[in-house]
Amino acid sequence: MNTAKPSLFDLRAGTVDTLYLQLRCSDLDALQQALRQRLDASPDFFGDEGLVLDLRRLEQAIDVDALADWLRAQRVRPIGVLADAAQSGWAGAQLARVHDAARPAPAEEARPAAAAAPAASAAPRTMLIDRALRSGQRIYAPADLVVLGAVSHGAELIAAGNIHIYAPLRGRALAGAHGDSTARIFCTHFDPELVAVAGVYRTAEQDLPGRCGPVQVQLRDDSLHIDTLALD
Repeated sequence: MNTAKPSLFDLRAGTVDTLYLQLRCSDLDALQQALRQRLDASPDFFGDEGLVLDLRRLEQAIDVDALADWLRAQRVRPIGVLADAAQSGWAGAQLARVHDAARPAPAEEARPAAAAAPAASAAPRTMLIDRALRSGQRIYAPADLVVLGAVSHGAELIAAGNIHIYAPLRGRALAGAHGDSTARIFCTHFDPELVAVAGVYRTAEQDLPGRCGPVQVQLRDDSLHIDTLALD
């Protein structure tokens, strides 16, 4: 079973310790309808979850305060706004501006690699975690992430690249956190609360193929696919 990527917004992980709601539509009514469908699919999962509103893909102004009030009514806590200079007047009065230097603005993402950083800059290295992660712990890796210990319920893994878990995954795993749709999640014991690649996610409330077995999770045609791995 596949879950199509929503057309009006993306939920992404950022370097600030929370989820990002990256808006791609300024129509408040349409956004509320689309978000309600997503939230209703997992009514308890996002309860009291912190959220940053990312406005950088919007071309028209949106009523940020009205959206923030509506999200609070849905038991989601908007805590900040990420916007570029041209959108500084859109941010509303309720939420603080968020600075996320490690996450490029959409216009910067399209620049050639040669202009993005000096040649002498070292590429991020794969992060290795060789211990179990307890509930409430969160790991962010700027490249690939390898985990050798069990990931408990309530723990979260976030990586800009791929995630490899050689132990039970019972918490959350979010690969391609900066929008890399080629990122994948590999897991030897798959029993997660949530998995996501480049903002497209599925939760435990949905049908998850390969549960408790070895799987890989990847995006194909903007849909999340969970495929069983043959490790024997």
